[in-house]
Amino acid sequence: MNWDWRTLPPAALFAVLALLWGGSFVWIELGLDYFPPLSFAALRYDVAGLLVVAYAATTVERWRPRGREWLSVGAAALFVFAGYHGLLFLGVEHVSGAVAATLIGLNPVLTVGFSAVVLRSESLDLTRVAGVLFGFLGVAVVAGISPSGFVGTDVAGVLLVLAGAASFAFGSVLSRPLATDLPTRTTQGWAMLGGAAVLHVGGWFRGESVSDVAWTAESIAAFAYLTLLAGAVAYLVYFHLLDVVGPTELNLVGYVEPLVAAGVAWAVLGEVVAPRTVVGFACILVGFAVVKRAELRRLADRATAGV
Repeated sequence: MNWDWRTLPPAALFAVLALLWGGSFVWIELGLDYFPPLSFAALRYDVAGLLVVAYAATTVERWRPRGREWLSVGAAALFVFAGYHGLLFLGVEHVSGAVAATLIGLNPVLTVGFSAVVLRSESLDLTRVAGVLFGFLGVAVVAGISPSGFVGTDVAGVLLVLAGAASFAFGSVLSRPLATDLPTRTTQGWAMLGGAAVLHVGGWFRGESVSDVAWTAESIAAFAYLTLLAGAVAYLVYFHLLDVVGPTELNLVGYVEPLVAAGVAWAVLGEVVAPRTVVGFACILVGFAVVKRAELRRLADRATAGV
């Protein structure tokens, strides 16, 4: 009998996804000692994209986009893969992986803001505005912004990671009017390859070269983790959970990732997360809870009803 990982309980797969993506921030931090940032991100999605497209080709009929479907693929390639990961990798050159994971937790809050402005599908009432402001308060705390200036954190790194989060959120919102019936894994696989191409071009403009990569045991381990585990495997788990539990519940993985990142950073690098980062994370979490209060209430009702 062949074992199928998709038969595992959603809670177990959620934990796997949080572990894989939470750990990825530390492996990005480690890998940047050996790879130029944009080339690192590009090479990662060269391989991961090929793996996901190959998986799509063997599991779904529609493994190649056509016509208008390329618009959806292009939006994901530009904003979700190239914009998000390029800015994230550049930012992690200046801030720790744990801080980056905390800032990325602002994604769902930014998504609500972009939805209200771009799609006008989610109204920003006073409560939601307060939630968005609480999220940005968390960013300010993490960045060490105070009336007297900046304290202890590289603000350029914070802004780069924050811009990456905004790119991801905008790409997620833009994908809604561009949505097609193309299977998700097909869209994501080709978007990975398109994003990788954009990142290669960006690296070329920055003067990066693949020949600058220092191939060592540690750099190979970082690349393998980000490409195979946090890339291909994690995205396949993500696709499955998206169908099973829906986007709101799956968004909660972003609030487990910083905890995993902090634990891995302590175990692997000996880094201790600053109290300011913990307070900032708490503010971002509160902001998310406020803007998504209705959805979270429904999830709580389902849980208590045993559904």
